Amino acid sequence: MKRIGFLSFGHYQDVPGSKVLTASDALKQTIELAVAAEELGVDGAYVRVHHFAPQLASPFPLLAAMGARTSRIELGTGVIDMRYENPLYMAEDAAAADLISDGRLQLGLSRGSPETALQGYRSFGYRAPEGQTDADVAREKTAIFRAAIDQAGVAHADPAMTGGQTGLLAIEPQSPGLSRRIWWGSGSRATARWTAEQGMNLMSSTLLVEDTGVPFDELQAEQIQIFRDAWVEAGHDFEPRVSVSRSIIPLVTDEDRHFFGLRAQADSKDQVGRLEGTMARFGRSFIGEPDVIAEQLAADAAVQAADTVLVTVPNQLGVDFNASLLESIVKYVAPALGWKPNVEGQVEGHAIN
Repeated sequence: MKRIGFLSFGHYQDVPGSKVLTASDALKQTIELAVAAEELGVDGAYVRVHHFAPQLASPFPLLAAMGARTSRIELGTGVIDMRYENPLYMAEDAAAADLISDGRLQLGLSRGSPETALQGYRSFGYRAPEGQTDADVAREKTAIFRAAIDQAGVAHADPAMTGGQTGLLAIEPQSPGLSRRIWWGSGSRATARWTAEQGMNLMSSTLLVEDTGVPFDELQAEQIQIFRDAWVEAGHDFEPRVSVSRSIIPLVTDEDRHFFGLRAQADSKDQVGRLEGTMARFGRSFIGEPDVIAEQLAADAAVQAADTVLVTVPNQLGVDFNASLLESIVKYVAPALGWKPNVEGQVEGHAIN
């Protein structure tokens, strides 16, 4: 494991115990957690994107603000539902946010996940053409977006406005290198192969939309190997990256045990169930003493196969709790997996403000 980051779903709700009551709280606290994570030497700050729900929804203003407040940490999404996107407008937003962060964006895209709205993307003005599926639409928009951030001409020049120039114009601004920092959120072995063929990095979460009867980490490791083999076959000219997500909660403080002690046994096994008409396998949580968690993650086949692990954080418990959680992970768990903080000496002696 070379890199470790956090992934926030950005929940907000005015309920007892929550420290994230409003959308303003969720946005501002996500920025503050990115700052705290960078101070700890954490490598990445990633946000989930959901629509029609009290969660983070519009990633680019947030990523730009995170970029302006930090200087080193990667900033990403996991994932943007492409069914909702205008790919050219998104290309402008993404390039602008990437330039503000000096090239630190890592954008995870996908067809999306189950949502509260029934075909909510139609309310945004998008409909699948006759004979196309949601997945077809997401992939087609992704192809347009990727071409646009790679300087492809997408609009005819008006000679009356360009001094006689003709041909196709590319979107502006452009951010060099962004095209190699696009990921696809893959939930199966088949989509992992497709992702490699397309030349995108692989992002795999705590959910796979297939089940072969083997443990989650083994199935995910198989998915990763299929991706890597297909990448070599495709002959791309750069080294791909692979991330997996895990729920990791070391029980170090009394507060940790208060919130999560009772879940240590209940969430310690994979779960299998039906999701959108297909069998799916959900990965377990890792809750317990830090040394025990480190041993369990060291035996996790997918964690060992990936270069990046994204830790899903309970964001409604606030910045201080989650900064403390990340500090426990980078001090007591991640080093046992071969990880080192990005900046020498940042973890030792760190004080949570």
